[in-house]
Amino acid sequence: MSTTTPDFTAIKERQRLTWGSGHYGAVAAVIHPIAEQLVSAANLAPGARVLDVATGTGNVALAAARRRCQVTGLDYVPELLERGRARAAAEGLPVEFVEGDAEDLPFPDGSFDAVLSCVGVMFAPDQSRAAAELVRVCRPGGTIALANWTPAGFLGALFATIGRHVPPPAGLRPPVTWGDPARLRELLGPRIARLATTELTFGFPFETAGEFVEFMWAMYGPLGKAFDALDANGQDRLRRELIEALAPYEQDQAGVRTLAGRYLQAVATRA
Repeated sequence: MSTTTPDFTAIKERQRLTWGSGHYGAVAAVIHPIAEQLVSAANLAPGARVLDVATGTGNVALAAARRRCQVTGLDYVPELLERGRARAAAEGLPVEFVEGDAEDLPFPDGSFDAVLSCVGVMFAPDQSRAAAELVRVCRPGGTIALANWTPAGFLGALFATIGRHVPPPAGLRPPVTWGDPARLRELLGPRIARLATTELTFGFPFETAGEFVEFMWAMYGPLGKAFDALDANGQDRLRRELIEALAPYEQDQAGVRTLAGRYLQAVATRA
């Protein structure tokens, strides 16, 4: 393992610009059922104080607000927060969207009854610090609920393939390690009294890996930036290798073709 200490500040600034590119709202719309499932698993009570970390365009925040919770959604990408505010306004939901850093949450200890994140906080470069912040702002006895892509699943294959063409900064752990139950338990640490994990499958509504790659190239900032970093030959190789890596995840269930995306749903109780 590399002993290089990454420049987390510089990495986060590049990430912020990357997530603000593309059209992440279109991707979030596809995966919103994962957020609904996570909020259901968290068993949120009406009136509960809920924080959605790395909210993006607000999938979890809106789902929690529909359960009449007091919801704050936090992200470091202003463009995504604006989309979240527009969605909340369209539904008449009183969600507070706050610009902030998942590794330095601007809230006192124990501020929330529940702290959630759906395939969001897993992308924080300083994993240990981000995990510690989740625990810190959750009250004792409160709930921490997370959905994270798994290392061996469909998205793990996507990120591994991208990384072979456009290597990530030295010293960073892959985001999908949050989807490993053992690593997640290590991250959350001894201040967690209980941790229940379940590996689930989300069917991406694309008939082929090629359709998915084209959609993500156009809409998903991290993949778009990876293609932008390559010349025409490199782009062609990356596209071909992505399709080859993702084709095994094509599935047909009762005549409906989708791509099987595995993710870890975790619900923890703060000690």
